[in-house]
Amino acid sequence: MIVATVSDARRGARLDRFLAGVEGIGSRTTAERLLAEGLVTVDGTPRHKSFRVLPGMVVSIDAEPVTPVALQADDTVPYAIVYSDDDLIVVDKPAGVVVHPAPGRRDGTLVHGLIAEGIAGGDDADRPGVVHRLDRETSGLLVVARSAEAHAALGRAMRARAITRAYVALVHGRPAARAGRIEAAIGRDRGRGRMVVDGVAARPAVTHFTIAEQLTTTTLLDVELGTGRTHQIRVHLEAIGHPVVGDPSYCPPAMDRFGVTRQFLHAGRLVLPHPRTGEELDVRSELPDDLLAALERARRL
Repeated sequence: MIVATVSDARRGARLDRFLAGVEGIGSRTTAERLLAEGLVTVDGTPRHKSFRVLPGMVVSIDAEPVTPVALQADDTVPYAIVYSDDDLIVVDKPAGVVVHPAPGRRDGTLVHGLIAEGIAGGDDADRPGVVHRLDRETSGLLVVARSAEAHAALGRAMRARAITRAYVALVHGRPAARAGRIEAAIGRDRGRGRMVVDGVAARPAVTHFTIAEQLTTTTLLDVELGTGRTHQIRVHLEAIGHPVVGDPSYCPPAMDRFGVTRQFLHAGRLVLPHPRTGEELDVRSELPDDLLAALERARRL
């Protein structure tokens, strides 16, 4: 258990940023994970990460202290750069690569692979330059900043919903409408260690989908994020009865007949305003071979 009392100097700080500065926490990545898992209370009450702390409040964290480790470059991490300039990099991440360090995974992440590319920005030492992330087994595009100024501008664009993040997903069944909007808050299911609709510390979440191709027992969807919650697309599609094919957490194993060894989810398009010039960047990534093979099997059924 870690206990910290808010000082006068930290008056009005967001809870996640206050936690990141507590000895034994060390980063906002860790702070956000602890908050999402419901392991943090303020004066005995769970609070959202944006809660503003006041002097004298007692913040309790039900976790053991962690020792921060300096990031080391790793040139063995696989990735492809599809766009790069002095301000940012757009990376095509393969499945199996974790984006940034987190408890239980301190090396071999995309961040370690990109250190030599000069990524920078943000106030979390564990994820320099990272603006958004993809799940480990989700492939595709994400943008990483090369300066504090670019990171701040991209963050503002993300909050203003000015960045389009479009995915391709193969799901079981067929949605009732050709297009739809899923709006349901997402939080953590403390008992099962996954995300669920209306879970612990649930936050608003919006996902848009359009049918791209109807198959016999599955449907290929184009999906866009209206918000960016952990596992958002996977949770929302399961919630409407159409789990992503191959998803180990949200799709029953008995439903997987297509040979794919991970969730059929690919971040195939990223549209964003350039952080310095404002020019629109529109970057695309084709389905990787494993998902193409699974799609062909689904088409033959």
